[in-house]
Amino acid sequence: MRSRSSLLIPALLAIGLVSGAAGARGATVLTVGLAGDPGVLDPAQSGNFIDRNVFAALCDKLIDTDAEMNYVPQLATSWEWSEDRRTLTLRLRDGVQFQDGTRFDAAAVKVNLDRFKTMPRSVRRAELAALERVEVVDPLTVRLQLSVPYGPLLAVLADRSGMMLSPTAIQQQGEAIAQRPVCAGPFAFTERVAQDRIVVDRFPGYWNAAAITIDRIIYRPITDSTVRLVNLQSGQLQIADQLAPTDVPAVQANPRLHFARHVAAAYRTLQFNVAHGPRADTPLGRDPRLRQALEKAIDREAINQVVFNGLFVPSNQTEAPGSRYWNPDHPVRGVDLAGARALLQQAGVSRSSFTLSLANSPIDAQIGEVIQAMAREAGFEVKLQQIESNAGNQQNLAGEFDAALLTWSGRSDPDANLSIWMACNGPFNFGHYCNPRMDALLTEARSLSEPSSRIPLYRQVVDLYRADMPQIILYHYTWLWGLSERVEGFVPNADGLIRPQGLKLRPQ
Repeated sequence: MRSRSSLLIPALLAIGLVSGAAGARGATVLTVGLAGDPGVLDPAQSGNFIDRNVFAALCDKLIDTDAEMNYVPQLATSWEWSEDRRTLTLRLRDGVQFQDGTRFDAAAVKVNLDRFKTMPRSVRRAELAALERVEVVDPLTVRLQLSVPYGPLLAVLADRSGMMLSPTAIQQQGEAIAQRPVCAGPFAFTERVAQDRIVVDRFPGYWNAAAITIDRIIYRPITDSTVRLVNLQSGQLQIADQLAPTDVPAVQANPRLHFARHVAAAYRTLQFNVAHGPRADTPLGRDPRLRQALEKAIDREAINQVVFNGLFVPSNQTEAPGSRYWNPDHPVRGVDLAGARALLQQAGVSRSSFTLSLANSPIDAQIGEVIQAMAREAGFEVKLQQIESNAGNQQNLAGEFDAALLTWSGRSDPDANLSIWMACNGPFNFGHYCNPRMDALLTEARSLSEPSSRIPLYRQVVDLYRADMPQIILYHYTWLWGLSERVEGFVPNADGLIRPQGLKLRPQ
């Protein structure tokens, strides 16, 4: 096994080479340690959360979200729904240009949205399925015509489907634009060295240039959280993304560092196989009482304290406790072993055994072991199966699992946090749970745009999945960042993204 220092030295050398060259020009260079290497830098093809941190510097969106996931203007200054909720009209910001000098206008929006819908490799097609056509009303007005009312469209446009690439660059580069993306954001792409760095430089023609004071950002993929911490402590990083909870005390104890946090929309869940092939034909898969009993045996706060140093948020719903769509009728309760055993008895089961599939990471192993010990006290025998992520995904798609510990990075619209798992045709509904009443409620909620009208429907949805228990939601993440004392103006957001607007870096 390599020592910590052997992992650290290459990271320090590479950072020094790049930032040293920029520093010689007197540039202000911010170096960010990411938890992994971003994927494809094309909004149409991107599917990884980490990509979005780089996109936050490269590509402005039609709509953005603030720290609490409320929608705010970005490339679109305002938007308006038609009375039947089948037309969304966007008013665009004047005077915006892409990083190659191409003008941003309604025609550019049409080019991008049409590309997202028709490009063979686009992973945006499903989320834009309701978009029937894009109409250019005038240079600064675009009208989106939908086949059905679809309130979650705002959340879609506040993510990668709302990121605009230069039509000129699209025409010249095609799918190869991922190698050198050209957007309308505050920083322009400079270079990428796989597994080592992504470098972006300030775009002087940015429409909101006054909000940008940093000249260069270097994104460093450093998968080992301990190595990210050591680089932060040494001053080679100014921001360490996704701190491990166990590293937070070291940051808090260092007078040259700061710690920032925000409860995340992201959450972890135990999904059960209830109707997908022979593995579902078990007491746990057939009878919701067993799944309810297992939940009663799990002490979420104990998991939080043991695994996450008390920094995460115990949760039993797809929306974070206390947030807009959280259902207060279902508070997070502590362990209830007597209740768990009573439910097993009602189901005519003295003991139940199943396999819990986990990612092959130390954190998942620890979570699994804690759940295993808790469940044993109620009468469950849990076998842990750690498996590589891609292999685990294939296993889940094939229905070759009893229960699986899964992750969702979270979105600003409740539909995106629910339908993926619990709609009958949800793309991540690996266990084939299907409740027609829930599908009807989700469809009705999508047809509305006002939260006051949607909240009662989603509360009914929570009632249903809390009764059927197709999965046990365990906790919401807390985004954790370590910051150099030189960093000013950092605003932690619920989506976990590092936005460069307003960020400042004091001289050393």
